[in-house]
Amino acid sequence: MSELSKKSRPQFRNIHITQILQYRLPAAGVVSILHQVSGAAMFLALPLVLLLFDWSITSELSYAQLMEVLDSFLVKLVLCGLAWAFLHHLFAGIRHLFSDLHIGLAKEQSASWGRAVLIATLGCSVLAWLKIFGAF
Repeated sequence: MSELSKKSRPQFRNIHITQILQYRLPAAGVVSILHQVSGAAMFLALPLVLLLFDWSITSELSYAQLMEVLDSFLVKLVLCGLAWAFLHHLFAGIRHLFSDLHIGLAKEQSASWGRAVLIATLGCSVLAWLKIFGAF
C-alpha cells in the first residue's frame, strides 16, 4: 500500500505538553491514570477518614457532633469524591488482577474492559451519591 492511500492520522511519539489535548488516550489508559489518581486521593484522605471514625466511636456526644458535620453540603461533596475514588480503585484493581492473570490483554478486550470499568464506576458512584445526599 502506498502512503497516499492510507488514511492520515497523526502519530504521537514523545508528545509535547502542548499536544496533550489533541492526544486520544484509549479507555484502558484513562482507567490506569484514574486508578493512580484514586489511590492517591484515598491515601491523602486517610487522616480525615480516621478522624471521622474516631469521632464516631469516642462517645455519644462526639457521634452527635459528627452527624451535624455530615449534614454539611461541602462534607457530602468530599464523601462523594471519596466514594468515587474507592469504587474506581476497586474496579480498576480487579481489572489489573485479571490482566495479571493474562485475561483480556488483546487490544479489543482491553478497550472493552476499560469502558466496562468506567461505566461500572460511574453507575455505582451515582448510587452512592444518591445515598449520601439522601435521595433513597
